[in-house]
Amino acid sequence: MNKILTWSISAALAGFLFGFDTVVISGADKQLQALWGTSDAFHGSVVMAMALWGTVVGAIFGGIPTNKFGRKNTLMVIGFLYFISALGSALVDDPISFAIFRFLGGLGVGASTIAAPAYVSEIAPADKRGKLVSLYQFNIVLGILIAFLSNYLLRSTGDEPWRWMVGVEAIPAFIYCIFVFFIPRSPRWLVSKGKMAEAKQVLEIIDPGIDVSTKVAEIKHQDDIEKTGENIFMKKYRFPLILAFLIAFFNQLSGINAFLYYAPRIFESAGLGESTALLSSIGIGVINLIFTLLGVFLIDRLGRKQLMLYGSVGYIISLSLVAAAFFLNWGGLWVPIFLFLFIASHAIGQGAVIWVFISEIFPNRLRASGQAFGSSTHWVLAAIIPSSIPFLFSTIGPAYVFAFFAFMMVLQLLFVIFMMPETKGKSLEQLAEELSLKEQVSTSIN
Repeated sequence: MNKILTWSISAALAGFLFGFDTVVISGADKQLQALWGTSDAFHGSVVMAMALWGTVVGAIFGGIPTNKFGRKNTLMVIGFLYFISALGSALVDDPISFAIFRFLGGLGVGASTIAAPAYVSEIAPADKRGKLVSLYQFNIVLGILIAFLSNYLLRSTGDEPWRWMVGVEAIPAFIYCIFVFFIPRSPRWLVSKGKMAEAKQVLEIIDPGIDVSTKVAEIKHQDDIEKTGENIFMKKYRFPLILAFLIAFFNQLSGINAFLYYAPRIFESAGLGESTALLSSIGIGVINLIFTLLGVFLIDRLGRKQLMLYGSVGYIISLSLVAAAFFLNWGGLWVPIFLFLFIASHAIGQGAVIWVFISEIFPNRLRASGQAFGSSTHWVLAAIIPSSIPFLFSTIGPAYVFAFFAFMMVLQLLFVIFMMPETKGKSLEQLAEELSLKEQVSTSIN
């Protein structure tokens, strides 16, 4: 188990870079707009959102190298993209070049949401899979916290602090590249490529108590069922496809990425000073980390569905209170307090569950493609929503924006209650049969 944990943490460090890269830009937000004198529309849609559009491309096409070249090799390329993006972004002198390098980092983020959860889910025992895959999410929020903290500590460094803020990411990116070099290849990917001997060696380490030959035969049987030429858009895979779409859709319609990108700006809109806003952002990172740890602890005990129920209720309450605070001009510390509750709800619900759930519901051969679909849905919305925030805040105001997010979380609660299946404790092969069978039964009834 120690080796599995080490491999899982190494792969999940892609999540640390994901979280750091996503949020580090929030500290440079206003500096960059003032430096280059860009309009709200250009600043939001190009300077700030270009990494997100890179993430969309990485998410859409990341399943191709993940399937063809393997989970491990894809993770290594992801580390290189993060490294180049951090250095390039720190050294440029114009908004277009900055956006290009941020786009490269976004490619790494998008691809990592496919390759890292797929890798960990395929090396993890069924009863530990939720906890191990959610290490990816834990690393995301750890990266978010460190980015907020780093932004605060570097806020007065040199004449242009933003260069240090975005450039420091090169250090963890380099360390990650070294770590991921030493992990083995996924046994399920090896079986799909006919590399049975290597797959058996990895499986023997993963679970010394199992009959390795029987397990390889089970994986190969499921692989054979997934005939060459099948794709996730076939009718038999419609149910897992809908599940992946809806969990990703509601994740972003909570407003989580919009908030993380513009946390200091939102706090300033609520009446906090610039320094206090940056400090409050660190509080967001701490709350996120604490409740993600709680989610990691509970996900294999209570299950994915139960955590989503708790998170949905917390979303509805917290977002409604944030909207009320802006409508009624409560000001002061009320908005940060309500947003801390929002982050806690996200961390224990969607944050802990989304990447675990999407990595479980598709069969082995189609896992990367299914994750690419769910991830690209997530990131298309993650690009559109944050890029519109400066415009929406200056036109309709934050109160209506947060009220809309609260309403969408009511719809998420209905999705969780009436549609979402529980996946805890079941093997990937068992889930593949159950979810495709569910669709076949539904089709035959209709």
